[in-house]
Amino acid sequence: MTVSYTLEVADARFGGFCKLLLRWKGSIYKLLYKDFLLFCGVYVFFSVFYRFLLSPKQQDLFERIALYCDQFTNTNFIPVLFVLGFYVTLAFNRWWGQYTNFPLPDNLMMVVSGNVHGTDERGRLLRRTLMRYANLSSVLILRSISTRVLKRFPTMEHIVEAGFMTTHELNNFESLHSDFNKYWMPLTWFSNLASRAREEGRVRDDIALRLLMDELNKYRGKCSLLFHYDWISIPLVYTQVVTLAVYSFFAFCVVGRQFLNPEKGYKDHKIDLYVPVFTLLQFFFYAGWLKVGELIINPFGEDDDDFETNQLIDRNIQVSMLAVDDMYQNLAPIEKDKHWEQRHFSVPYTLSTAAETLTPAFKGSTFDMRMSAEDLEIHQPADTAQYLPLKGSQGEGLEGFLLRGKGILRGCSLPSLLDGASLPHEEEEEDASPEENNIYQKEQGMSLLKVAVEHNY
Repeated sequence: MTVSYTLEVADARFGGFCKLLLRWKGSIYKLLYKDFLLFCGVYVFFSVFYRFLLSPKQQDLFERIALYCDQFTNTNFIPVLFVLGFYVTLAFNRWWGQYTNFPLPDNLMMVVSGNVHGTDERGRLLRRTLMRYANLSSVLILRSISTRVLKRFPTMEHIVEAGFMTTHELNNFESLHSDFNKYWMPLTWFSNLASRAREEGRVRDDIALRLLMDELNKYRGKCSLLFHYDWISIPLVYTQVVTLAVYSFFAFCVVGRQFLNPEKGYKDHKIDLYVPVFTLLQFFFYAGWLKVGELIINPFGEDDDDFETNQLIDRNIQVSMLAVDDMYQNLAPIEKDKHWEQRHFSVPYTLSTAAETLTPAFKGSTFDMRMSAEDLEIHQPADTAQYLPLKGSQGEGLEGFLLRGKGILRGCSLPSLLDGASLPHEEEEEDASPEENNIYQKEQGMSLLKVAVEHNY
């Protein structure tokens, strides 16, 4: 059964995670203790062999070998951290993807309950059969990928005995020959039966039928993804590389991390502790990391933290039948709620949660920001930009503005420049011909644009 400790970490408190270290079921200790004992036993063997069974000359040779091995374990010649980190990340993403794509019938049963009508026996039969087909498909796909489900339903007769399939349906299922997995057949029956329900008027319009088919395809897509997750694994070569990297690293450690005779003055061998504490911790972390990847790479086995597929099957068939049968049109009388007459009301708290009412509601991170008098003062610019109305055939937008611009530069400010476009040459324009006036306006507009660009406007 999946080990859940969510309630114990609901509140962060002193020593909260330390209590979890004492658990055995689903723990890293249960997963790793055999490998840990084997590593300790091999290390002790080499230690005893070096200290008591070798001659002084042989000890010198062993020490040179140990120093050589230690040189590689203390460098990056074996990239254990890199390959382990990437591998476990890949395995975790795969594990989460399989969890999120587990076929749950909740959406489908809501659509069936709301769109396949009829309080008579025929309507009830249609709704229950549709959901039975959906659950049968998930059982067939889980039976193909989960060892727990296969042990529960070792043959198709066991599925018939469990009520997911009738004898006639089993005959139809087996009569269709296919070299591939036939988990999709019950979903095809679902679509055909839904079409028949539409013809009978049980599904009242094509929109409702389309909604049924859309939810069915989403359900089928999740079944298909689980099948492909089981079919396409993480490439074997990468799993082999990670395993070899970790095991070879610690194979060199059992020799290279031996405590050598401190009297011989070897570098970093000035003390003899017999027990390699940090090497054992390193083994616990690295090998434990590898075991995590081994645990989650396929969550459809029988490990402590693998998915509870059989319980999910029981849950799915029960709630789907309740939704489309017992709960169909089974509504309580519609009544006015308790706060019908109150426009403003509050929901009561218990004594243990009443203190939460003293906390003000969050209205935004800047709601309580302090302002100075200067921040609150309104500033009105002395020169306000005046935009001239555009007339005639001189265009619109920037081109029209440039053709109409006749201002002069005052203090190198664009607002004053805009103020300067207040028709100081009206009398001259009256004496000039339309062609000369047009040429003059274009020249003034280009001059205005040039000044604005030079002053970064």
